[in-house]
Amino acid sequence: MFIEFGNETRKEISVGEVNAEKLTAGYIGVDELKTVYEKFGLTANTVESCLAKAEYFRSGVEVYDSFTFTELRITSPGQLNDDCVSLYIKKNLFLVIDVADNDGSIKQRFVTACGRYPCGAVTLEKLIYAFFDAILSGDVKILEETGTKLSDIEEQLISNKVDDGFVANLLEIKKELLRRHNYYEQILDITDELEDNENDIFDSDYLMYISNLSKKVERLKEDTDSLKNTVEHIQSAYSSYLDMNLNSTMKTLTVLTSIFFPLTIIVGWYGMNFKYTPEFEWRYGYIYVILLSVLTVIALVLLGKKKKWF
Repeated sequence: MFIEFGNETRKEISVGEVNAEKLTAGYIGVDELKTVYEKFGLTANTVESCLAKAEYFRSGVEVYDSFTFTELRITSPGQLNDDCVSLYIKKNLFLVIDVADNDGSIKQRFVTACGRYPCGAVTLEKLIYAFFDAILSGDVKILEETGTKLSDIEEQLISNKVDDGFVANLLEIKKELLRRHNYYEQILDITDELEDNENDIFDSDYLMYISNLSKKVERLKEDTDSLKNTVEHIQSAYSSYLDMNLNSTMKTLTVLTSIFFPLTIIVGWYGMNFKYTPEFEWRYGYIYVILLSVLTVIALVLLGKKKKWF
Protein backbone atom coordinates (compact mmCIF):
# COMPACT_ATOMS: atom_id res chain seq x y z
CA MET A 1 0.00 0.00 0.00
CA PHE A 2 1.36 3.41 -1.03
CA ILE A 3 -0.44 6.71 -0.48
CA GLU A 4 0.59 9.87 -2.33
CA PHE A 5 -0.29 13.24 -0.82
CA GLY A 6 -1.13 16.17 -3.08
CA ASN A 7 -2.25 19.69 -2.28
CA GLU A 8 -5.92 18.76 -2.58
CA THR A 9 -6.08 14.95 -2.66
CA ARG A 10 -4.49 11.82 -1.29
CA LYS A 11 -4.60 8.71 -3.40
CA GLU A 12 -3.44 5.14 -3.26
CA ILE A 13 -0.82 4.33 -5.88
CA SER A 14 1.32 1.37 -6.94
CA VAL A 15 5.01 1.10 -6.13
CA GLY A 16 5.84 1.89 -9.76
CA GLU A 17 3.99 5.22 -9.50
CA VAL A 18 5.95 6.49 -6.51
CA ASN A 19 7.44 9.90 -7.33
CA ALA A 20 10.46 11.04 -5.32
CA GLU A 21 9.27 14.64 -5.66
CA LYS A 22 5.93 13.98 -3.97
CA LEU A 23 5.30 13.09 -0.35
CA THR A 24 4.44 9.40 -0.10
CA ALA A 25 3.69 7.00 2.74
CA GLY A 26 3.95 3.24 2.28
CA TYR A 27 3.07 0.11 4.22
CA ILE A 28 4.55 -3.13 2.86
CA GLY A 29 5.67 -6.55 4.03
CA VAL A 30 9.23 -7.84 4.16
CA ASP A 31 8.75 -9.95 1.02
CA GLU A 32 7.79 -6.90 -1.02
CA LEU A 33 10.65 -4.94 0.54
CA LYS A 34 13.15 -7.41 -0.97
CA THR A 35 11.91 -6.52 -4.45
CA VAL A 36 11.67 -2.72 -4.09
CA TYR A 37 14.45 -1.63 -1.72
CA GLU A 38 16.86 -0.79 -4.56
CA LYS A 39 14.23 1.45 -6.17
CA PHE A 40 14.15 3.59 -3.03
CA GLY A 41 17.93 3.62 -2.55
CA LEU A 42 17.86 1.51 0.60
CA THR A 43 20.69 -0.75 1.75
CA ALA A 44 20.76 -4.55 1.76
CA ASN A 45 21.92 -4.78 5.38
CA THR A 46 18.80 -2.98 6.61
CA VAL A 47 16.66 -5.38 4.59
CA GLU A 48 18.44 -8.28 6.32
CA SER A 49 17.52 -6.71 9.67
CA CYS A 50 13.86 -6.69 8.64
CA LEU A 51 14.07 -10.36 7.71
CA ALA A 52 15.18 -11.36 11.20
CA LYS A 53 12.74 -13.53 13.13
CA ALA A 54 10.45 -11.58 15.44
CA GLU A 55 11.94 -13.14 18.59
CA TYR A 56 15.37 -11.79 17.62
CA PHE A 57 14.07 -8.39 16.52
CA ARG A 58 15.55 -5.49 18.49
CA SER A 59 14.60 -1.82 18.56
CA GLY A 60 17.21 0.57 17.23
CA VAL A 61 17.97 3.40 14.84
CA GLU A 62 20.59 3.85 12.12
CA VAL A 63 21.28 7.10 10.29
CA TYR A 64 22.49 7.01 6.67
CA ASP A 65 23.29 9.84 4.27
CA SER A 66 19.96 9.74 2.46
CA PHE A 67 17.65 8.00 4.91
CA THR A 68 17.10 6.96 8.51
CA PHE A 69 16.29 3.35 9.37
CA THR A 70 14.57 2.40 12.62
CA GLU A 71 13.34 -0.85 14.16
CA LEU A 72 10.68 -0.94 16.83
CA ARG A 73 9.09 -3.61 19.02
CA ILE A 74 5.65 -2.37 20.00
CA THR A 75 4.59 -3.40 23.49
CA SER A 76 0.93 -4.31 23.86
CA PRO A 77 -0.60 -5.65 27.10
CA GLY A 78 -2.24 -9.05 26.90
CA GLN A 79 -0.34 -10.09 23.77
CA LEU A 80 2.03 -13.04 23.92
CA ASN A 81 4.16 -11.59 21.12
CA ASP A 82 5.06 -7.97 20.45
CA ASP A 83 4.31 -6.38 17.09
CA CYS A 84 7.47 -5.47 15.16
CA VAL A 85 7.90 -2.82 12.46
CA SER A 86 10.77 -1.17 10.64
CA LEU A 87 10.65 2.39 9.35
CA TYR A 88 12.49 3.95 6.43
CA ILE A 89 12.42 7.73 6.51
CA LYS A 90 13.85 9.83 3.69
CA LYS A 91 12.95 12.96 1.78
CA ASN A 92 9.28 12.73 0.83
CA LEU A 93 9.03 9.07 1.88
CA PHE A 94 7.76 7.42 5.03
CA LEU A 95 7.89 3.65 4.57
CA VAL A 96 6.59 1.22 7.20
CA ILE A 97 7.70 -2.41 6.98
CA ASP A 98 5.38 -5.03 8.48
CA VAL A 99 7.81 -7.40 10.21
CA ALA A 100 5.26 -8.94 12.60
CA ASP A 101 1.84 -7.30 12.78
CA ASN A 102 0.08 -10.05 14.71
CA ASP A 103 -3.43 -8.59 14.71
CA GLY A 104 -3.34 -6.06 11.87
CA SER A 105 -3.45 -3.16 14.33
CA ILE A 106 -0.27 -1.49 13.05
CA LYS A 107 -1.61 -1.26 9.50
CA GLN A 108 -4.83 0.25 10.85
CA ARG A 109 -2.86 2.84 12.78
CA PHE A 110 -0.83 3.64 9.67
CA VAL A 111 -4.06 4.29 7.75
CA THR A 112 -5.32 6.44 10.64
CA ALA A 113 -2.10 8.46 10.64
CA CYS A 114 -2.30 9.06 6.88
CA GLY A 115 -5.79 10.51 7.23
CA ARG A 116 -5.14 12.67 10.27
CA TYR A 117 -4.24 15.95 8.53
CA PRO A 118 -5.83 17.76 5.57
CA CYS A 119 -4.12 16.94 2.27
CA GLY A 120 -2.46 20.31 1.78
CA ALA A 121 -1.16 20.37 5.36
CA VAL A 122 0.57 16.96 5.41
CA THR A 123 4.35 16.93 5.88
CA LEU A 124 6.85 14.13 6.52
CA GLU A 125 7.24 15.31 10.12
CA LYS A 126 3.49 15.30 10.69
CA LEU A 127 3.19 11.79 9.26
CA ILE A 128 5.81 10.47 11.66
CA TYR A 129 4.17 12.25 14.59
CA ALA A 130 0.71 10.95 13.62
CA PHE A 131 1.97 7.36 13.23
CA PHE A 132 3.71 7.23 16.61
CA ASP A 133 0.80 9.07 18.22
CA ALA A 134 -1.57 6.40 16.88
CA ILE A 135 0.68 3.66 18.28
CA LEU A 136 0.77 5.36 21.69
CA SER A 137 -2.90 6.38 21.70
CA GLY A 138 -4.04 3.83 24.28
CA ASP A 139 -1.02 4.01 26.56
CA VAL A 140 -2.37 6.73 28.87
CA LYS A 141 -5.45 4.62 29.58
CA ILE A 142 -3.28 1.54 30.18
CA LEU A 143 -1.16 3.42 32.72
CA GLU A 144 -4.29 4.79 34.41
CA GLU A 145 -5.70 1.27 34.72
CA THR A 146 -2.38 0.08 36.14
CA GLY A 147 -2.51 2.89 38.69
CA THR A 148 -6.04 1.79 39.68
CA LYS A 149 -4.83 -1.80 40.13
CA LEU A 150 -2.02 -0.59 42.38
CA SER A 151 -4.50 1.46 44.43
CA ASP A 152 -6.63 -1.67 44.90
CA ILE A 153 -3.55 -3.63 45.98
CA GLU A 154 -2.64 -0.89 48.46
CA GLU A 155 -6.19 -1.01 49.84
CA GLN A 156 -5.85 -4.78 50.35
CA LEU A 157 -2.69 -4.18 52.32
CA ILE A 158 -4.16 -1.37 54.42
CA SER A 159 -7.34 -3.32 55.21
CA ASN A 160 -5.34 -6.47 56.03
CA LYS A 161 -7.07 -8.45 53.27
CA VAL A 162 -3.99 -9.77 51.51
CA ASP A 163 -4.84 -12.90 49.50
CA ASP A 164 -2.68 -15.64 47.99
CA GLY A 165 -2.43 -13.83 44.65
CA PHE A 166 -1.12 -10.58 46.15
CA VAL A 167 2.57 -11.12 45.40
CA ALA A 168 1.93 -12.65 41.96
CA ASN A 169 -0.24 -9.67 40.91
CA LEU A 170 2.34 -7.20 42.14
CA LEU A 171 5.21 -8.93 40.34
CA GLU A 172 3.19 -9.14 37.11
CA ILE A 173 2.53 -5.39 37.23
CA LYS A 174 6.19 -4.71 37.97
CA LYS A 175 7.24 -6.83 34.99
CA GLU A 176 4.83 -5.01 32.66
CA LEU A 177 6.02 -1.59 33.88
CA LEU A 178 9.64 -2.57 33.24
CA ARG A 179 8.72 -3.59 29.69
CA ARG A 180 6.99 -0.26 29.16
CA HIS A 181 9.92 1.68 30.59
CA ASN A 182 12.28 -0.02 28.12
CA TYR A 183 9.77 0.49 25.31
CA TYR A 184 9.57 4.25 25.89
CA GLU A 185 13.35 4.47 26.23
CA GLN A 186 13.69 2.88 22.79
CA ILE A 187 11.23 5.29 21.22
CA LEU A 188 13.09 8.20 22.81
CA ASP A 189 16.33 6.92 21.27
CA ILE A 190 14.59 7.01 17.89
CA THR A 191 13.08 10.48 18.34
CA ASP A 192 16.41 11.87 19.59
CA GLU A 193 18.12 10.73 16.39
CA LEU A 194 15.30 12.09 14.25
CA GLU A 195 15.39 15.40 16.06
CA ASP A 196 19.13 15.73 15.45
CA ASN A 197 18.34 15.61 11.70
CA GLU A 198 21.92 14.67 10.79
CA ASN A 199 21.06 13.77 7.19
CA ASP A 200 18.94 16.89 6.69
CA ILE A 201 15.78 14.93 5.87
CA PHE A 202 13.41 17.19 7.77
CA ASP A 203 12.33 20.78 7.30
CA SER A 204 13.52 22.73 10.34
CA ASP A 205 10.19 24.59 10.41
CA TYR A 206 8.39 21.32 11.21
CA LEU A 207 10.91 19.65 13.51
CA MET A 208 8.73 20.77 16.41
CA TYR A 209 6.47 17.78 15.64
CA ILE A 210 9.35 15.41 16.37
CA SER A 211 10.11 17.45 19.49
CA ASN A 212 6.48 17.23 20.61
CA LEU A 213 6.58 13.47 20.07
CA SER A 214 9.66 13.24 22.30
CA LYS A 215 7.92 15.22 25.03
CA LYS A 216 4.86 12.99 24.88
CA VAL A 217 6.94 9.81 25.16
CA GLU A 218 8.95 11.36 27.99
CA ARG A 219 5.73 12.03 29.93
CA LEU A 220 4.64 8.44 29.42
CA LYS A 221 8.01 7.22 30.65
CA GLU A 222 7.80 9.47 33.71
CA ASP A 223 4.31 8.14 34.50
CA THR A 224 5.64 4.60 34.15
CA ASP A 225 8.56 5.35 36.46
CA SER A 226 6.16 6.85 38.99
CA LEU A 227 4.11 3.64 38.96
CA LYS A 228 7.31 1.61 39.32
CA ASN A 229 8.13 3.63 42.44
CA THR A 230 4.63 2.92 43.76
CA VAL A 231 5.24 -0.81 43.27
CA GLU A 232 8.50 -0.54 45.22
CA HIS A 233 6.72 1.30 48.05
CA ILE A 234 4.03 -1.40 48.16
CA GLN A 235 6.71 -4.10 48.24
CA SER A 236 8.38 -2.31 51.14
CA ALA A 237 5.04 -1.94 52.95
CA TYR A 238 4.27 -5.62 52.33
CA SER A 239 7.64 -6.59 53.81
CA SER A 240 6.81 -4.51 56.89
CA TYR A 241 3.37 -6.15 56.98
CA LEU A 242 4.97 -9.61 57.04
CA ASP A 243 7.40 -8.50 59.75
CA MET A 244 4.52 -7.18 61.86
CA ASN A 245 2.61 -10.43 61.46
CA LEU A 246 5.70 -12.39 62.40
CA ASN A 247 6.30 -10.15 65.42
CA SER A 248 2.66 -10.57 66.45
CA THR A 249 2.98 -14.35 66.19
CA MET A 250 6.21 -14.36 68.17
CA LYS A 251 4.64 -12.09 70.79
CA THR A 252 1.67 -14.46 71.15
CA LEU A 253 3.96 -17.45 71.50
CA THR A 254 6.09 -15.61 74.06
CA VAL A 255 3.02 -14.68 76.13
CA LEU A 256 1.73 -18.25 76.03
CA THR A 257 5.14 -19.54 77.03
CA SER A 258 5.32 -17.03 79.89
CA ILE A 259 1.89 -18.07 81.14
CA PHE A 260 2.35 -21.82 80.97
CA PHE A 261 6.02 -22.04 81.88
CA PRO A 262 5.26 -21.88 85.65
CA LEU A 263 3.01 -24.92 85.19
CA THR A 264 6.02 -26.91 84.02
CA ILE A 265 7.79 -25.86 87.22
CA ILE A 266 4.84 -27.06 89.31
CA VAL A 267 4.72 -30.33 87.40
CA GLY A 268 8.46 -30.74 87.76
CA TRP A 269 8.34 -29.89 91.45
CA TYR A 270 5.76 -32.50 92.31
CA GLY A 271 7.22 -34.91 89.81
CA MET A 272 10.34 -35.32 91.93
CA ASN A 273 8.40 -37.79 94.10
CA PHE A 274 10.30 -37.07 97.29
CA LYS A 275 9.14 -39.37 100.06
CA TYR A 276 8.36 -36.64 102.53
CA THR A 277 6.48 -34.26 100.24
CA PRO A 278 3.42 -33.61 102.42
CA GLU A 279 0.94 -33.15 99.55
CA PHE A 280 1.47 -36.74 98.42
CA GLU A 281 -0.26 -38.08 101.49
CA TRP A 282 -2.78 -35.26 101.77
CA ARG A 283 -6.35 -36.17 100.91
CA TYR A 284 -6.89 -32.99 98.85
CA GLY A 285 -3.41 -32.87 97.31
CA TYR A 286 -4.63 -33.56 93.76
CA ILE A 287 -7.27 -30.83 93.90
CA TYR A 288 -4.73 -28.53 95.50
CA VAL A 289 -2.33 -28.87 92.56
CA ILE A 290 -5.15 -28.27 90.08
CA LEU A 291 -6.25 -25.11 91.88
CA LEU A 292 -2.65 -23.94 92.21
CA SER A 293 -2.15 -24.32 88.44
CA VAL A 294 -5.40 -22.53 87.59
CA LEU A 295 -4.69 -19.68 90.00
CA THR A 296 -1.17 -19.34 88.61
CA VAL A 297 -2.51 -19.03 85.05
CA ILE A 298 -5.15 -16.48 86.13
CA ALA A 299 -2.57 -14.44 88.02
CA LEU A 300 -0.23 -14.36 85.03
CA VAL A 301 -3.06 -13.41 82.64
CA LEU A 302 -4.05 -10.51 84.91
CA LEU A 303 -0.41 -9.48 85.17
CA GLY A 304 -0.06 -9.61 81.37
CA LYS A 305 -3.09 -7.38 80.87
CA LYS A 306 -1.81 -4.94 83.44
CA LYS A 307 1.57 -4.81 81.69
CA LYS A 308 -0.21 -4.65 78.28
CA TRP A 309 1.52 -7.75 76.95
CA PHE A 310 -1.67 -8.47 74.97
